[in-house]
This record gives sequence, structure tokens and C-alpha cells, in this order.
Amino acid sequence: MAVHVALAAGPTANIEGWLQAGELGLGLLLSAVIGLEREVRQKSAGLRTHTLVGVGAALFVLISKYGFSDVLRTGLVVVDPSRVAAQIVSGIGFLGAGLIFVRQDLVRGLTTAASIWVTAAIGAACGAGLPLLAVAATGGYLIIALAFPLLTRRLPRSGTAISRLRISYPDGRGVLRQVLQVATARGFAVDELAVDGGDGRGLPGADGDRLVEVVLHVHGKGSPNDLAAELSELSGVRAVTSDDVNMEVG
Repeated sequence: MAVHVALAAGPTANIEGWLQAGELGLGLLLSAVIGLEREVRQKSAGLRTHTLVGVGAALFVLISKYGFSDVLRTGLVVVDPSRVAAQIVSGIGFLGAGLIFVRQDLVRGLTTAASIWVTAAIGAACGAGLPLLAVAATGGYLIIALAFPLLTRRLPRSGTAISRLRISYPDGRGVLRQVLQVATARGFAVDELAVDGGDGRGLPGADGDRLVEVVLHVHGKGSPNDLAAELSELSGVRAVTSDDVNMEVG
């Protein structure tokens, strides 16, 4: 009799209702929270991207759990929902890889790519019916994204770690002298100074000035980002970028 009922049910045996809709909605809500944080920070992947990733991951898991009940037959057809979750993990890597780029030895987009990966996991947890884990993971993400930067600024810094500053300014205005004065006043030592590329005569600027791009290798216990921010305020400085070159002095 039980076999007869299962066969009679046919395609209507798939399970969907308010519970599944609620799990999908939770995935939307939590992934939107992460996306909102990225949107406020004006990252390349923001509110829409993260929300779509979370909703998609939740929907894939819900489909794998409830979408094949009409074809299941004991001993004949077996569905393993965990296989879909594994494919989400590997598949989301392609989207994350598209957010990471390298420019002049500087890597950008790693945190946003990681947030996409976590959002997919949160969406999968919602679809799997694990709301407490999903909410806890969302809270953990917000702590990492908002509180950890404040913590890292308070951590002691190595005085021997070398940072690279790339500074662009008009030639012939004494800007480099001001740059070196500010760097030394902040307690940084300049290990290397070089004009980046070309013959050293500069590049034409938008206003007709000849722009020079100088690369400084500096080390000190201060924050290179704070130094870069102060240098960017100097009169004549057009652009400043800062990054860690991952090397030690001596």
C-alpha cells in the first residue's frame, strides 16, 4: 500500500511551503546584510552581488533537499544533498577569482572574494535548515569586517618591515623634498628611492605639467597607510599608493 501511494503521488510529491520559503528568505536577508557592508565600503561586489550569491546558494541546497522527491525510489534512485553543497564551494571560487586582481605587485579584492565565499556558505546553511549557524556566521563576519580593522591598527608593528610608497607629482616643484621631510618626521627611514620606469623625464600630465612617479621603500613603526594619507595632502602630490613588499631589513 505504501508503494502504491508513492507512485500515485507522482510529480506532486516534491516538498515546498512556507518553511522552505522562510529558509530562502533568511538567506536573502543575511546575505544582504553582508552585501550592505560591502556596498557602504564601495567595493566591486556590493549589495546585489552578495544577495544574489546567498539566495542562489540557499536555493541550490533547497532544490537538492526537496526537489527530487518525485523521482526517488527506494533502492533505485538516491539523492545526496551534500554533493550540491560541495559544488557550491568549488563553483563560487570562479566568482571570487574574478574579484582579485594584481596591479604593480599590489593585490586587491581578497577580502571581497572571501566575503563572497562566506556569503555562499551562509546561504547554504539557510537552505539546509541551520538558521542559528547562518545567523552566527553573519554576526562573525560583521565582527571581522568592522572590528578587526580597528584591532589591527592597535597591534604593534615591526620596525623592519619594508613598505613601498608610489608617489606621483609634477616635476621641478620641490615636492620630493617635502615628501622626504614628512616621512622622516614620522619616524620612517628611506631605504631606496627610484624613479619608476622610462628615462626619468616624467610623463605629461592633464594640465601640461611633466609628472614624475617615484617609488620609496621605507620602514618604521608607524602606519604606512597613515603616511600615505598625509603625503597625499601635500601641495602638488597627485597620487599616493602604499603596500607591503613582504621583506625584512637585514
